[in-house]
Amino acid sequence: MKNIVKKTSIMDADGIRRALIRIAHEITEKNRGVENVALVGIRTRGVPLAARIAEEIQKIENVAVPTGSLDITLYRDDLTTMGYNPVIHGTEIDFDVTGKHIVLVDDVLYTGRTIRAALDALIDMGRPKSIQLAVLIDRGHRELPIRADYAGKNVPTSRRETIEVALQEEGKTDEVILGEIAD
Repeated sequence: MKNIVKKTSIMDADGIRRALIRIAHEITEKNRGVENVALVGIRTRGVPLAARIAEEIQKIENVAVPTGSLDITLYRDDLTTMGYNPVIHGTEIDFDVTGKHIVLVDDVLYTGRTIRAALDALIDMGRPKSIQLAVLIDRGHRELPIRADYAGKNVPTSRRETIEVALQEEGKTDEVILGEIAD
């Protein structure tokens, strides 16, 4: 296990709330409303973020947007190198993804490998009309040609730095923390 040293808080609860409200407005604007739009949170932290965005869209449009959760564990490309038995939490999407504008939601966009796995998992469920990506933090360092359609904050980082998203749904105070791997 790597030793991480906290450097600074880069987003507090109000910052996270404002970012999610902005993302909700951007999703509504880009899709000219929310008809045929559904949100799918990537486990773990994408799920509560998707729920929060759905709440904000409900306030804006007075429409409940279908929301689900996606477990990408079996789609990861590093399963054989993880060195432990992965825990499968299950996917909970109780609507047909075919023909919908799906907004995948995750906490941090880094290499793009998590999103690639999510795309594979989602496409195995049907054929969406489009797939868009919303993230709370985009930290760069892409290894795959993937970009966010909606980002709460762009935080350029070095590879020695880490981003930790803490959420109240996990029993923590909402905060985004920039850390560094200690030698």
